[in-house]
Amino acid sequence: MSTPTLTRGRTRFPSAVPVALGLAAGFGIAQATGNRALGGVVFAAGGLAAGWLWTRRRGLAVAAGLGVAYLVAFVLAHVLALGVGWPSWLAVALVTIVAAGVSSWVADRG
Repeated sequence: MSTPTLTRGRTRFPSAVPVALGLAAGFGIAQATGNRALGGVVFAAGGLAAGWLWTRRRGLAVAAGLGVAYLVAFVLAHVLALGVGWPSWLAVALVTIVAAGVSSWVADRG
């Protein structure tokens, strides 16, 4: 068995979970506590956890691309809520679903 096959077998936790938690829970905690930095810590922790899974499963290049997508989702939620005027939860829900889906499709399949 090759090393990537062994690694994939040990890391079956879906990377979409920390992506969704980082985006949605980070927003929820920031809103509930009024502490944006605390929400940022949750967002960063979700990104780091997902990044670790992405790197183990697909390598550094794919992990970097998915990391950029994670950051773009964060920014897009702000653009949709603040710039376009969407309700905040709707913007966060939309980008969370898309980012988690992309993460799952790219890193968790196979």
